[in-house]
Amino acid sequence: MSVTARRPAAAVAAARPGGSSASGLVLAVASAVAFGTSGPFVKPLLDAGWSPAAAVAVRAGAAAIVLLVPTLFALRGRFGSLLRSWRLILAYGLVAVIGAQVFYFAAIGRLPVGVALLIEYTAPILLVLLAWARTRVSPPVLTIVGAVLSIIGLAFVINPSGVEGLDALGIVFALLAALCLAGYYLLAAAPMGDLPPVALVSSGLLVGSIGLGIIGAIGLVPFTVSFAPVPLLGSDAVPWFVPMGVVVLVATAFAYLAGLLGAGRLGSRVASFVGLIEVLFAVLLSWLMLGEVPTWLQAVGGAFIIAGVVFVKLERPADAPEPFTPDPAGPAPAAAGAAPPAV
Repeated sequence: MSVTARRPAAAVAAARPGGSSASGLVLAVASAVAFGTSGPFVKPLLDAGWSPAAAVAVRAGAAAIVLLVPTLFALRGRFGSLLRSWRLILAYGLVAVIGAQVFYFAAIGRLPVGVALLIEYTAPILLVLLAWARTRVSPPVLTIVGAVLSIIGLAFVINPSGVEGLDALGIVFALLAALCLAGYYLLAAAPMGDLPPVALVSSGLLVGSIGLGIIGAIGLVPFTVSFAPVPLLGSDAVPWFVPMGVVVLVATAFAYLAGLLGAGRLGSRVASFVGLIEVLFAVLLSWLMLGEVPTWLQAVGGAFIIAGVVFVKLERPADAPEPFTPDPAGPAPAAAGAAPPAV
């Protein structure tokens, strides 16, 4: 997600003792809703001339600055943990920030936000198929059922034979965002040592922002910005920094921290289920803000995809410790325990 944006890199694996389930649920829902604002607020910028790489670079860099204070507080002077985790931070910046977010933003530049997010939401299914191919061990029944449902749903959402054909390159971008999101899942399961999750998020965002600035400066990817007013919420002359500010403060900094705190109280599995709200909210917000009304076939396909993800997440080996499974989204960045990203 949202790089589609986008999620927290690691989370507390189980609810903290004494944590409040009610406050955790509120935080997790708020995080999912906040992540869902990414696509609808970024798309007007893309239509106004921003390139996906430039939009991600500004979003990531500004969010890293916003998260600087909580990062310094979490580190408490233990800056050596950043050096010891440089490989994880670099991979996070390249995959979760640059890959997932740029491809998600590129996808929503060519596809409706809801369609791009639903395609990206197939990332858990890609992991299932990868594990099946690598181990040659058949997944549990619930996982197989979930994969089949999501594949059927993906076919409905793309609907290549429909009257309103979708942009082929946009579909490719959305699938690449799903692949990067699957890579993010693998990074989320990696040991973090003594590196606080918020430090991984902020440093990964900073790495991604700097990396995009460099490759944009040397011309490897289009890197354009526009300071012209954009149409938003019924007005044709909203300053560009208004939607970007919403993305930075709401869909990135707040969403990551709220997801981190919510998962700490609910546990990662419950928090990841709550994160499914992001898809529904993003579709609703895109409908209200951008006039992107899904077809009935895409709505059916979306229901199949979400049902498939639920089946996959319901499956857990007996007596196994609960793994953290972050929630997809666009291409966005990640933070601990959040329900993607778009983004």
